Amino acid sequence: MLKPLEITYRNVLKTGDIETVVKEKVKKLEKICDYIVGCNIVLERPHSTVQTGNQFKVRIDITIPHGKNIIVTKNPGNNEMHQSLHAVIRDSFNAAEKQLKKLVQQQRNKVKTHPQQEVTAIVSKIYPEEGYGFLRTINGREIYFHKNSIINDEFNKLETGIGVRFFEEDGEKGPQASTVQVIEKAAKAS
Repeated sequence: MLKPLEITYRNVLKTGDIETVVKEKVKKLEKICDYIVGCNIVLERPHSTVQTGNQFKVRIDITIPHGKNIIVTKNPGNNEMHQSLHAVIRDSFNAAEKQLKKLVQQQRNKVKTHPQQEVTAIVSKIYPEEGYGFLRTINGREIYFHKNSIINDEFNKLETGIGVRFFEEDGEKGPQASTVQVIEKAAKAS
């Protein structure tokens, strides 16, 4: 991920065990989609005296390029009687995994209607002082780019996580991006 994992605890005791479970689940998501920009997790116990139903709420917000976010929310309800937090986390991540697999499959099949607006990579690293950076393609490859390859002289506006499209060419040290065009702005962390 380009941005660090964020885990928020609300009325839930923060333990190493819970944090380890969440981090393992996120690593599994990263294996499905290696170009995730960020992931925010909220673990919450809305009421401490719930009589019936699930007493925990889990929200997973996954940000990826292409203007797509995956949001899974597991709210307290009468469906499952007093599930443990581990079970609610597991069910939430299972739902997120299904959505992510479907989205990745759609993107890899290139079911897009406006090629001129396709995001083909995101800015993964940028070195403003040196005048270059790297793009991460949908297939997970790292491609070098120089500030002169950015269209409309927007190099100084670049941030990690911004979606771009580009043409690839052979450079002195391997593949490099030319004619890099910003397609979408970086997602803001919530």
